[in-house]
Parts: sequence; C-alpha cells; structure tokens
Amino acid sequence: MSYRSKYMRIITGKARGLQLTVPKNYDVRPTADRVKESVFNIIGSKIIGAKVLDLFAGTGNLGLESWSRGAKSITFIDESKESLRLVKSNIAKCRAEADCIVIKGSAPQVAERLAAKGELFDFAFCDPPYNKGWIQQIIAVLGQKTFLQNGGYLVIERSAHDELPPLPVGCELVRSNSYGETIIDFILWNIFEI
Repeated sequence: MSYRSKYMRIITGKARGLQLTVPKNYDVRPTADRVKESVFNIIGSKIIGAKVLDLFAGTGNLGLESWSRGAKSITFIDESKESLRLVKSNIAKCRAEADCIVIKGSAPQVAERLAAKGELFDFAFCDPPYNKGWIQQIIAVLGQKTFLQNGGYLVIERSAHDELPPLPVGCELVRSNSYGETIIDFILWNIFEI
C-alpha cells in the first residue's frame, strides 16, 4: 500500500502531544505543524479566554490547538460529513465537548447566520481548500455582517497564488507571513464607535 501516513498533534497546552485522527485521503489539507506553531506564537496569550471560530474545520486542528492553549469556546464549521466525523472524534479525544460546538454547513452562510444572531468571536481561522474563492466569500461576509468582536482577528491560510481581495472598511491587514507556498494573513477587525 502506497499510502503515506500523516501525523497531526496538539503542540502545547493542556492536550499537549495528543495525536489527532487524520483523514485517510488527501481531500483535507491539515495545517502543517511548523506553520501552526508559528501562528500560535504570533497570537500568544491573546488566545487565553478567547471565543474561537474554526470556519473550515477539516480535522479540528486549529480550533483544538486554540482550546488546548486556553481558548474559552470553539465553534467548528464544515460541510463535509467526513470532516465533521473527524472533528467530533478529535474533540472527544481531547475531552473538550463542554467547550465545543460543531455546525454542519457552508462556512460563509453559517458565519452570516451567527453574525445575525449577535455571535461574535475573538479569532476566526479561515483555512479553506486553496484557490476556490472561499477567502473572498468570507471577507465579503465580514464586510456585510461582522462575526468578529471589535479588536478580533481573521487568520487566513492561503496559497501564494490566491490573492487577498480588497478589504472592507474596518479590516486592516496587520501581518502577512510566508512559509514556502503558504501565506498566513492576520486581519484585524477594528470599528471605532464615534
């Protein structure tokens, strides 16, 4: 069998070293450990007590790393039954059920529904399939109905070939890091009341 196993683990925090269940195929592209570690080093202690939205959950990798590092609650969104099965399995492995919500659906539509209900997040991770227009859709939702708290961050993982669209009023690209073909963008949502 030519299948090369993929390993994914929680890097640090209360679930440190825990091996996560990974997909049997390559339809799900988990964030590489070195990229994930860099992202969370940049976020630092801001994750503690945060409400986190994992928009394209995949395996739950980013949301569960957030939980392990002290995030208060995680909402996972995915439209794939297989991904949702993996997410639920990994939540159970971490014993994080009390702090996690799993929603089936299209990330832009669910994010819009959550925003309409007044659900706002400190961090939203956006790691969709590359070059499919999902990032542009999520940023469009953010411009119409924000799902971020004032001072919250949208953290995007994208291919170097996938351009960011113009950002709506209230959004500021505060940092962009390259890791080979992968780019991580940190977009701050900051609307000041007048």
